[in-house]
Amino acid sequence: MCLHIPQKGGSCAPALAKYLLRHCGFLVRPRLAAWPRGDPHLQTLSSLLCGQHRNTLHFTRDHLLLRDGGIVALDWAVGTTLCEAVGRKRWEGRKEHQSGGKALGCFTSTPPSLILIPQSWGGMTPHLKALCHLAMRQGFYVVVFHPRGTAGCPMTTAHLTEFGDADDLQQAVAYVHSRHPSSVLVAVSEGSGSGILLSYLGECGSSSYLTATAAISPVLLGQRWFETAMPPIYRSGALFHRKLQLSSSFRPVLDVDRALSCSSLRDFEETLFCSSAQHQQRAPRSPISSLNSGLSSGSSAPSVAWALGDRASPARDWDSYWERNEPLRDADEVAVPVLCICSRDDPLLPPASTLPLPLFQSNPYFLLVLTDSGGHCGFNLEAREENERGRTGYEEVEEGNWSHMAVLEYFRVVADFLKGEERDGPAGGQRSRTSNMAPPRKRRATMMRRPKPQVPEQSCVEAKEGDFTWKRSYTR
Repeated sequence: MCLHIPQKGGSCAPALAKYLLRHCGFLVRPRLAAWPRGDPHLQTLSSLLCGQHRNTLHFTRDHLLLRDGGIVALDWAVGTTLCEAVGRKRWEGRKEHQSGGKALGCFTSTPPSLILIPQSWGGMTPHLKALCHLAMRQGFYVVVFHPRGTAGCPMTTAHLTEFGDADDLQQAVAYVHSRHPSSVLVAVSEGSGSGILLSYLGECGSSSYLTATAAISPVLLGQRWFETAMPPIYRSGALFHRKLQLSSSFRPVLDVDRALSCSSLRDFEETLFCSSAQHQQRAPRSPISSLNSGLSSGSSAPSVAWALGDRASPARDWDSYWERNEPLRDADEVAVPVLCICSRDDPLLPPASTLPLPLFQSNPYFLLVLTDSGGHCGFNLEAREENERGRTGYEEVEEGNWSHMAVLEYFRVVADFLKGEERDGPAGGQRSRTSNMAPPRKRRATMMRRPKPQVPEQSCVEAKEGDFTWKRSYTR
């Protein structure tokens, strides 16, 4: 396991990373399963298809009406079965012992709220359900964000979510905050769901309601991921779920038959969102009648176009599509800690050698944990023999996986760290980080960030350790 933190370079301030190394036992000492349970394909398939919490969780759904008339679904976890509730009481006593008397979920006087973002093709995987289950037992309010047309969410416009379009998530986060305004708000993305989470963090900057975020097996370079060949079994499954979002209602604005015949994720994405591919369709269509315009004839079109902004029309071509959808396009604007958990043997992502390591070495808000094994959203825990007392002491932990335990512990440690910074820092004039009461700024046009020149042997953060502050600056 390797934890990449900002390089010191003699003058950088990786204060949060140092604090995590001292207080996050799960991050520093992972106990990942060896072969055969540690086989990357076995772990990946089990996380996507198999799980023991399929019938123990109960959700209630909110349909959120968006500015352009579209709808997203928010599934609130409201409870588990009776036997799980009994297990929860046992776990609460154990977690207080393990964390020095402090429950992992107790950030403030009210429970924290956790937003879970599924894979980009939608649906609730067993991996996500297991994380939801564990978070509930640790005292979180848990809500799962489902983009348009996924997980049974009805389509009311001809606008599907582009890979890095964070506008719907921004409205959903504001709604969740309004439901629990006194709760600390955190978020976790699963796999390719990182596309909208990272885009959201870059677009909102210091005005985000989120206090901390994590991405498990994230897609950090979207274009590279779509252009990298995926093993057929996974490609077929992802394409199947993506194609389920299409219906005959899209025929007036899209060649549905051509989209359904696509054999790769790239071809499918390009057919849906790029005008260069749409111009090759058999039937000619008006330029404004595109899938992502979401427009219909009538007086509502101008207001819908205003709500969609630069996405009211399809991208010119494949490269221009990624200029507005690359997850890290606004990485230098991120003002919230982001923990990325990746595995070298992930069969769904490009090789680990393509990870943007300079970002994690220079930006104090980005943290990378890179393990040798774990598959895609797998990270099974190793079997642990009973200790001298005749019981494992980790029996509840063994039911989940390492990444879930690490992420939830990371949220607690980050909350403790930020409280310490506020307590030890200058009083007055600065807003509490955990209050998250800053209004979201107006969504601006996205752009690719040009790499900034750096002095050799130094990171881009050139403040001395005592000068760097983790408090937000609400000056924009």
